[in-house]
Amino acid sequence: MSRITQYFDKKLYPKFAGNWDDEMFREIILDRIQPEFSCLDYGAGRGNVEQMNFKGLAKFVAGVDPEDGVLSNPFLDEGKVLDLSDNIIPYDDNTFDLVFSDNVMEHIQDPMHVLPEIHRVLKPGGICLSKTPNKWHYMPTIARLTPTWFHRFYNKLRGRSTFDTFPTAYQLNSSGAVKKFAKETSFEVNDIKLIEGRPEYLRLTAPTYLCGNAYERLVNSTNLLAGFRCVLISELQKPVVEVESESVRRAA
Repeated sequence: MSRITQYFDKKLYPKFAGNWDDEMFREIILDRIQPEFSCLDYGAGRGNVEQMNFKGLAKFVAGVDPEDGVLSNPFLDEGKVLDLSDNIIPYDDNTFDLVFSDNVMEHIQDPMHVLPEIHRVLKPGGICLSKTPNKWHYMPTIARLTPTWFHRFYNKLRGRSTFDTFPTAYQLNSSGAVKKFAKETSFEVNDIKLIEGRPEYLRLTAPTYLCGNAYERLVNSTNLLAGFRCVLISELQKPVVEVESESVRRAA
């Protein structure tokens, strides 16, 4: 990290630590989690995000991920590999009280293959929490127009690991998309938050940092521009009484 970045971090964002968005998401999860809960980390990975460690705070914490590193994830009581050919979560119906996913939904190619599975493994009344980039922020906009190798290159410039840089799809990454797919998969939308904080992707030079700061101030100045903020956090709930969705009826 350059001295100029450290200076601007201290001057402009003194309350923002590294991984501030993960810290924020952790607090939301902690507000929902209960000691008697069974929880699922959807896209748990190998356990490289310390803020997603809830082991011991719930009765059972499981995780699924397409990479076999999930099997040795230290934050989980049990990890299982997710087969992307069918996206079937390897757990029974009505198993979990809470499902959470951190920076995973941007990689989902078809939400209609994923959300019904999350719905299936949740107990009635269960909650699905996810944090993901907002499609209409400048970062995902640029990401949609550039190849994965460029994403890895840029993350390397930022001093971030390129190991966990995967192709993105941005199919479930806007307020409108969340509401649309929630309705089609019989989820209730409890809450959608759009947040803009420290400009993580522009902390390379003084000019880019200041541009990011100006953008942050602009989109936080009015709720009319909330749709252009970076972080999208959604809370979906499986109804206690099931109502079959129109898309499910058509499929049947």
